[in-house]
Amino acid sequence: MNTSEPFIGRYKTELDTPALLIDLDKMEANIAAMANYFSTVTAELRPHVKTHKTPIITHKQIAAGAIGATCAKLGEAEAVIHAGIRDVLIANQIVGAQKIARLINLAKHSEIMVAADNSENVQAISEAATAKGATVRMLVEVNIGMDRCGVEPGKPALELAEQIRRSPNLVFEGLMGYEGHTVAKPKRSERDAAAREAIQRLVDTKYYLEKHGVEVAIMSGGGTGTFDITGSIPEMTEIQAGSYVLMDSTYRNVEGVGANFDCALSVLATVVSRPNPDRMIVDTGLKVLAKEFGVPQPVGLTGIEMSGLSEEHGKILVSDESIDLKPGDKLEILPTHCCTTVNLHDRYYGVRNGIVESAWDITARGKAQ
Repeated sequence: MNTSEPFIGRYKTELDTPALLIDLDKMEANIAAMANYFSTVTAELRPHVKTHKTPIITHKQIAAGAIGATCAKLGEAEAVIHAGIRDVLIANQIVGAQKIARLINLAKHSEIMVAADNSENVQAISEAATAKGATVRMLVEVNIGMDRCGVEPGKPALELAEQIRRSPNLVFEGLMGYEGHTVAKPKRSERDAAAREAIQRLVDTKYYLEKHGVEVAIMSGGGTGTFDITGSIPEMTEIQAGSYVLMDSTYRNVEGVGANFDCALSVLATVVSRPNPDRMIVDTGLKVLAKEFGVPQPVGLTGIEMSGLSEEHGKILVSDESIDLKPGDKLEILPTHCCTTVNLHDRYYGVRNGIVESAWDITARGKAQ
């Protein structure tokens, strides 16, 4: 049973808490702003599902001009493909017989594309696809400075691309690189220089492959922090930005990002205790708010500051004792990281002008496999 139905049409403050809210006007403005940028460049937008994990939001992004979806995990891809989205990139390696079997099954119902950086993995996917009569599209992931996944630029990328081209039931589409170590640099000039240096390694690899007779149709990368840096590089064909759609206080403080997109996500909290004038406790702790980028803070209120989170509680220090919030009162908390906060919730409440308009299950929540 969808327990959210009784709240449709009611004021957001009537929701039980903790509750994850989306300001629909702000989210739709973010989608429009990003779509407007990509109407001015040759690169296209393939937005990341890992931020919102909800197919209806991906459908909204595609309706605004996005070419498909990027997923971090196989489970996310299953959720959006089952919701009718066909062009999906898993920007990750799918390893092991069980996961490869799921990938191949998805390939029978979509135009799935996956990242690869390992010869044995490419062979295993080719064999499974051949046995099933399916086709899997592949990008070679190149390490461009984040030192996470990816083959090294140049010859290692060429060798893997050539293997993919020789492999039955695989299609080599191009290259992928993620400049994730640059996307949150607060100063635009520093972020621009670092991102361009990283992406140049991917561009150089593209030309190296083409010099050796390997066509590179797709060049995929980028994030919210570099959407208009990486997106402006002529060789890049698609950008994987995700956080822009909801935003958070971390990206809000990144120069050139906060000016383009507004924070649409918040967590509605209830004051459960006011033991003394300079301290109050809310019902939003670590199980509903992520804090790896810092302790989240109340929205639109001065004179109070959240100082820490335990499992079920948030501690708020009150410097202005005239603030009369008391047990039972509600306030909103702005996440410092939208992606990991969303993954702690089962449902969004979409709010417009203070009224609950919709309730969306977070279909891919917890889809870590």
